[in-house]
Amino acid sequence: MDVSTIKAVVGTNSWGSAVYGKMLRGESVDAGVLKETFECAKEKDVAVFDLAQDYGLGKAQKIFGSFGTDGVIISSKFTPTGRYKEDQVHKSFEKDLVDFNRDYVDIYWLHLPNDIEKNLAEIIELYRENKIRNIGISNFTLEESKLAKQILDEVDIPLYGVQNHYSLLCRDWEKNGLIEWCKDNKISFWAWAVLEEGMLTNPKTKSKKSLMKIFFNRKKKKLQPLYDLMEDIGIRHNLTVPQVAMSFCSNKGIVPVCGCRKPYQVEQLIAAVKVKLDSEEIRQLENEADRLNVKILGADIFRFAVKKQKRGKK
Repeated sequence: MDVSTIKAVVGTNSWGSAVYGKMLRGESVDAGVLKETFECAKEKDVAVFDLAQDYGLGKAQKIFGSFGTDGVIISSKFTPTGRYKEDQVHKSFEKDLVDFNRDYVDIYWLHLPNDIEKNLAEIIELYRENKIRNIGISNFTLEESKLAKQILDEVDIPLYGVQNHYSLLCRDWEKNGLIEWCKDNKISFWAWAVLEEGMLTNPKTKSKKSLMKIFFNRKKKKLQPLYDLMEDIGIRHNLTVPQVAMSFCSNKGIVPVCGCRKPYQVEQLIAAVKVKLDSEEIRQLENEADRLNVKILGADIFRFAVKKQKRGKK
């Protein structure tokens, strides 16, 4: 598959760890079900998986690699922590290759804008060795993205994509110009937290006890008018509430990264990105989300982490 044609991505943040799955999602999913999900994505021609070493408390990549990675697109990341150390990207990347039992990664992202020049220099070396086929950045502001592109432009390497938090409830990167800049420069924009960790799911559906459910219970009550609108639009297109949230992103030219732990979730994602919402439906969704102005967990967590590390270097 040509990475420029990717329309949807299977997220793996809650793969692997029973404790992590239960804590965040209310239930764990065993490796057998994850293997079925993996095979479903391959059969449905959406075999693009987004991974990182810390996903599933360190187990997601290892489980994924055990399934075999022929015929799939692997998106993985380097997450810089603390002070920069020489060869830190190379050392981390070699661990990824062991997990995947592969000699290359299709898309590799600098997960945080720490020591951008130094970390990108190592990623560029791996790209030149053909161990990385495409370079991306994640949780970067517009100015940081421009800097990353400038660094890559100087060595004649394209910036493949930006992967940031984006959803119907969180469209800051659209409002501040980052998404428009990506489109102008033919840079793919991938969105994580498209469903806001379950907040943009059907409130009538009973969910298991989890930290996210406890955190979002009150917020969900405030969002009822938006859910009603999403249900109405969903009925017209044979979509569920979360599928409307996925389809919204896709219709804005954004690639949704959605956590899929079960085969039916892969099928829902595929169906959602195929639906064409009209401009009036998109306008209604945006207006209602803006009117309710419900605050959510967002990229601020990452910005805080970056600032904290930068303060520690002084």
